[in-house]
Amino acid sequence: MMTISRRAALIGGLVVGVAPLSAARAVAADESEATWTSIKPDIFGDKPIEEASPIVSLDAPKRAEDAAIVPFDIHVRLPDGDARTLRSISLVVDENPSPLVATFTLGAGSKSFDLSTRARVNSYSFVRAVVETSDGALHMTKAYVKAAGGCSAPAAKDPVEAKAHLGEMRFRSFADTGRPEAQVQIRHPNNSGMQMDQVTRLYTPAWFIQNLAVKQGPHLLFTMEGGISVSEDPTFRFSYRPDGEPVSVEAKDTQGTVFKKEFPGGQGS
Repeated sequence: MMTISRRAALIGGLVVGVAPLSAARAVAADESEATWTSIKPDIFGDKPIEEASPIVSLDAPKRAEDAAIVPFDIHVRLPDGDARTLRSISLVVDENPSPLVATFTLGAGSKSFDLSTRARVNSYSFVRAVVETSDGALHMTKAYVKAAGGCSAPAAKDPVEAKAHLGEMRFRSFADTGRPEAQVQIRHPNNSGMQMDQVTRLYTPAWFIQNLAVKQGPHLLFTMEGGISVSEDPTFRFSYRPDGEPVSVEAKDTQGTVFKKEFPGGQGS
């Protein structure tokens, strides 16, 4: 696996208008599957992948409200009695310029994991969550998302403001919900390298959070190796059970800058 691209006469009129659109959507989906066939070896080598796997589900909007911050929720569960554990989760957007959004390596012994994040989607595309289990097997699910222009969309925040708050982190615990989780956010522009400065009309160089590690006390919860498709101000919501241990977050961007923060007792900021 490599570590670290949208009735009578009246009915007749509607059908004529809708059919080409439906056909266009079908063509787009077919093209995305063709793209997957070409990029899969670069990301996962020649390893077989179980499609429509029952152990992983992916929630994604059918049509994104904002292509630059498309939310994805991934849920992974191994069956009772399964001796395997979870090793990693990879998020892939077939049609993005850099299809592998990120790979999340999970802490030892994980049997289930929930993960939510936001990513850029550049054009109509299948989005895939690929899970690797401890036996090396790959399990996949997918969803089709209609979105366009996410990788080249201008940054939402003013560059001066973004730099003033660079690396600031927030941590929230949702331990009182039915599914205990926590959320980490890191302030960072996460420039894709495809965005044009509206003043200079030049492209802003790629600059993004490349590595992330989240620990609970000495125990690793997960790491991330990400690319240009992770949205501005990277945000991750994940499975978490507070035990009084501090939560530490360490991130490193493509300029080599390291950001660190510890949240005592696993309490939010």
